[in-house]
Amino acid sequence: MENNKITHILVGVDDSADALTAFQYAMHRAKEEQCKLTIVSILENDDMNIFQALDKDYVHGQRADLEKHIEKYRQLALDAGIKQVNAVVAEGDPGDTIVHDVIPAVEPDLLIVGAKSKQGISKHFGSQAAYMAKYAPISVLVVR
Repeated sequence: MENNKITHILVGVDDSADALTAFQYAMHRAKEEQCKLTIVSILENDDMNIFQALDKDYVHGQRADLEKHIEKYRQLALDAGIKQVNAVVAEGDPGDTIVHDVIPAVEPDLLIVGAKSKQGISKHFGSQAAYMAKYAPISVLVVR
């Protein structure tokens, strides 16, 4: 972030209502501030049973489906007029993976996430957004 100006936004998506609102806000802000937008979605291992998790073909199929799905978000952002848009798919616990793997890899200035997630046990406790807000090395905007 140069001179406290946001130049790169990372937004997490999982198809929950809050994540869709976060995505819309991130697109608006990226377009308004003419900054780069990276969209991330996490393939959660706890959504698979043990047999699925051990089956490499199943995991690769799930990942391929998620990559196709996140490409739709990327195309929406490009269609909205955002010039630099990337999409990232990672695996693991969403909060931990975004904080410890995705943020260091893509180096955004701002993380925008929804308050509630669609998947996993975290949808009941809101712990993913709280975890990211507490531990992310960058500013975090939580959207409802």
